[in-house]
Amino acid sequence: MAKFNLLLILFLACSTNIATSSRPFPPSNNVVMTSSNAHSMLQRLKLDHETPGSSSSVDCWASMFELQSCTGEVIQFFYEGETYLGPNCCLAIRVIEHHCWPNMLATLGFTSEEGDILQGYCDSEEDQQNGN
Repeated sequence: MAKFNLLLILFLACSTNIATSSRPFPPSNNVVMTSSNAHSMLQRLKLDHETPGSSSSVDCWASMFELQSCTGEVIQFFYEGETYLGPNCCLAIRVIEHHCWPNMLATLGFTSEEGDILQGYCDSEEDQQNGN
């Protein structure tokens, strides 16, 4: 029995060594950031330069953090049938969806349908406040 256990351990050690040494190592993670890569990333994050009529990147990031702080309201909105989102929460949703990253809500785990519902609710709330 001891001989069998020793052979089993030896077999497992050899097969593990073979399995790990037979595949090539992935390339180094030292990615060289070229100016075109950096510029593209800055554009996607809206950090490159402000375009007239758009929200600044500071507004985008602040809205994202505001959305994080109103997660409880959003959960109640969907799961408990609560039909109210605070003005700060709606403002954050409108800024993100209209001026920053339209697919950010999907990235945060909301389906596209849920994102559309939130955006529609907040847009209609803004219209009602403006008297339209």
